Amino acid sequence: MTVASIDRVSPTDGPDAEPAESNQPAEPAGSNEPAEPARVVAAARRLAEAEGWAAVTRRRLAERTGVDIETLYRRFPDPAALVAAVALRGFADLAAALAAARGAAGDDGAWPAVVTTYLDFAYANPEVYDAMLAHTPDLTLGRDPAPGAPRAAFAELRAALTPLAAGRDPDTLAEIGWALLHGTVMLTRGGRLRPETQEQREELIAAGLFAAT
Repeated sequence: MTVASIDRVSPTDGPDAEPAESNQPAEPAGSNEPAEPARVVAAARRLAEAEGWAAVTRRRLAERTGVDIETLYRRFPDPAALVAAVALRGFADLAAALAAARGAAGDDGAWPAVVTTYLDFAYANPEVYDAMLAHTPDLTLGRDPAPGAPRAAFAELRAALTPLAAGRDPDTLAEIGWALLHGTVMLTRGGRLRPETQEQREELIAAGLFAAT
């Protein structure tokens, strides 16, 4: 991964043109979400990544999805509800990606694979990532019960670190791991860290910092 990979997509057409398809995942096969809300959430996600959250209005979503604007107001009564829906979808997609990476790598390589997958997701989807971890404070593990989608993502971090626990609490390790990954993402995106040492930092998180002493 390089710092260049976190640049945001710039729209190439007029302000109301349909954004080009990005690398955002489409509605997953077998999703239990009704088709109409899922289509709106996917459109909001693409528009946010292309132009930022300020551009995500229900009028523009109605134009892009064909969903009546009154229906949009009923389903998403305020902008926060729409951001939360995108955030929940993002957490679900992240959890699925982490699970796939962990399953493919096996216990020995689970944590490095999860680190790479998490960082790739965060850098490729900056506006969705902000929706997940900056704009929706209620989607937190600190609540009881914790929301399902963030809990699933946390469970994948925990499962990847459990083989490295060596008697340490896996939940605490997962909390520290998540904090390291999130801090790395935000500081890198903000240009606060040396770009020439980005690869070294990520290697330390993946292989060095959680080794049993």
